Amino acid sequence: MTLPEAYKTQIQHIQESSKFRFHAGVREAAPFPGYTLITPPAEEDPNNAAFYSQIEAYQQQLLELPICSDLIVPVPPASFHVTVADLIWDSAFLHACEKNPQFAEDLNFQLSERFQQYQQLMTKESDPISWQMLGLIVMPRAVGVCLVPKDKRSYEEIIQFRRIIYQNRTLMGLGIEQHYHFTAHVTLGYFGEIPPELDRVNLSTIFSEFNQSLLLNMPDFLIKKVELRKFDKMTHYYRQPDWPSLDF
Repeated sequence: MTLPEAYKTQIQHIQESSKFRFHAGVREAAPFPGYTLITPPAEEDPNNAAFYSQIEAYQQQLLELPICSDLIVPVPPASFHVTVADLIWDSAFLHACEKNPQFAEDLNFQLSERFQQYQQLMTKESDPISWQMLGLIVMPRAVGVCLVPKDKRSYEEIIQFRRIIYQNRTLMGLGIEQHYHFTAHVTLGYFGEIPPELDRVNLSTIFSEFNQSLLLNMPDFLIKKVELRKFDKMTHYYRQPDWPSLDF
C-alpha cells in the first residue's frame, strides 16, 4: 500500500468524504455517530507523545504539498489514534439504537465480558505491543500513515483481540460486524473537493515523493490500552470513566 504503483491505482478511485461538508463557506465535520475500540487519542496518550509529535509534523508537510488546497481536510492532531476494532456507525448505529433502547448498556456489558475473556488468553509477557510506521497510504476517502507490527506477538495479540470481538454471537446480535481487514493506521485527513480536472498521475507522483521523504527511524507506537469510545463526528472521541477499557 506504500508503493508508487499502489498510489497510482488508489488515486484513480478516491472520492470526497461524506464525513465533512461545507457550512458557511468552511468545510467542517458532519454528523457521523457511532462507537469504536481505539487507542487513547493523542492528547490523552503520553506513552506515544514523541510518535504523535512526528505524525503531526508529517500532517503539516502533507498539507503544504503543491496540491489543490481543498483536496485534503485535516483531522485535529489531538484526535490522532489507531483503530483496533471498528464497531458500529452512522445508519447502522442509529438503527440499532431505535431497535434496542438499551443498546448502549448492552454494548458496554458485552464488551466488558469480552475484555475479561481476552485477558485470560493474553500472553503474559513484559515486552510491550509495538508497531512501527511504514509510510503514507491512500484510502478511498482518506489519507494516513500505516503501521506494521514490530514482531509476531505484537500482531497476534491484536488479531486475537479482534477475533474475540467479531466472532461473538451476542455482539453480532447487537449489530457489530467486521467490515474491514486490519490495516493499522493513523488518519491524517479526509478527501474534500476533488476537482474534475485533477491530474491523478501527478498526484500519485507527489505522494510517492512525499512518502520517500518520510523518516522511518521514529519511535515505536506502543499499544498499551484499548478503550471503548463514542463519536458524534470524525474529530472527537470520548468516553465515560466506567466504560470498558483493556490494558495490554
